[in-house]
Amino acid sequence: MKLVLLNYWRSSASHRVRIGLHLKQQVFEYVPVNLLHSEQTGDAYRAKNAMAQVPTLEILEDDGTKRSLTQSIAILEYLDERWPEPALLPRDPYLRARTRALAEIVNAGIQPHQNLVTMKRVKAAGADEKAWPVPFIAEGLAAYARTCADVAGKFSVGDTPTLADCCLIPQLGAAKRFNVDHAQHEVLARIEANCMALPAFANAAPDTQPDAVKS
Repeated sequence: MKLVLLNYWRSSASHRVRIGLHLKQQVFEYVPVNLLHSEQTGDAYRAKNAMAQVPTLEILEDDGTKRSLTQSIAILEYLDERWPEPALLPRDPYLRARTRALAEIVNAGIQPHQNLVTMKRVKAAGADEKAWPVPFIAEGLAAYARTCADVAGKFSVGDTPTLADCCLIPQLGAAKRFNVDHAQHEVLARIEANCMALPAFANAAPDTQPDAVKS
């Protein structure tokens, strides 16, 4: 079986999946899709991903069957179901739901506002695209901190990394790019430090990817 990840180094959705693959200790081929060069809008890529977004995970089975998955949360849940250990979702149904809720604060509540397509449309409308996502990021991270406060341990839910952490760490990276201070939330700073001490998170970091643009 072979895994191929079509992704972009600075895409937070791509970053989530890289974390998940590393946590599951799955070897994968890294295929860059340059969003700034609009490679995601070409016919060849759209045939793989109808939304013209990253990431796309291609799965080549040993029997020759080739499949693909899109949308980072769906990909992460697939990884968790196919390779159950270490689990990205707690076994307890309540904590499982809480984990998904935290992931959705990022996935649905914050990230769409900083998406490249959104930013381009904000700019085209005459607004400041760099200022646009700032309140959404700040308010979303404050909500995340409040929501995880009663279930957090070393990580967002308990003492092992979960789906929520796969979403949180890329979002904290984006917060830094937009100069949003998340260190004011002690729980988020603690979770970030614990995550980044793990090779799976360090190896998935944007600046370490082969297509990273060094500043």
